[in-house]
Amino acid sequence: MSLIAIVEDDRAIAAGLAMNLRHEGHHVRLAHDGPSGLALALEPDVDLVVLDLMLPGMNGYEVLQQLRSRLAARPVLILSAKGAEADKVVGLDLGADDYLAKPFGLPELLARVKALLRRAQPVKTISFGSCTLDLDAQLVRKNGTPVELTAQELRLLRAFVEHEGRALSREQLVDFAWGLSYEGTLRTVDTFVRQLRVKVEDDPDEPRHLVTVRGHGYRFER
Repeated sequence: MSLIAIVEDDRAIAAGLAMNLRHEGHHVRLAHDGPSGLALALEPDVDLVVLDLMLPGMNGYEVLQQLRSRLAARPVLILSAKGAEADKVVGLDLGADDYLAKPFGLPELLARVKALLRRAQPVKTISFGSCTLDLDAQLVRKNGTPVELTAQELRLLRAFVEHEGRALSREQLVDFAWGLSYEGTLRTVDTFVRQLRVKVEDDPDEPRHLVTVRGHGYRFER
């Protein structure tokens, strides 16, 4: 089942969307202003964001810009009363995957949600070096043998593989793997990277996959 984040300040509209999406078998979480909507949209297990534009605290365009600066691939469907062509162009240029103007028909909305989720289906199994990560089973095998990872180590490894080839700062890794509510030190990232290297690298002292980017953070390479 997919997890859909609805960022909508009209609580009646948000509740109606949530009810219908849950009826379709999706999990739903709600936010009613820009800052909490951004925090929700960045949660690592969100599959799709349905985003209003006219939000208190931070408008939808700003939420979208912040989201795209951290997560390039997360699908976003703008749902807004701002239906002019210029508004749609701005939203799509900022990185939205689709734009639906209010008022809208429920069948069309559900069809667009289904299409975005289908296009965004991730690769389920990723191989690197002597390891294979099965995203559905949340299981890592090394040379065919299961590797015992904690839930947090799995979340961090998933964040790495979902941003393959991209240099990620410690702040970004905290956002992706721990969430914006995390209150610990950024050095926790270093500790977990060391633990992952011991478990998945052939030579943890000379890592080939969880690579240090000096002065910045880390990068995952296959």
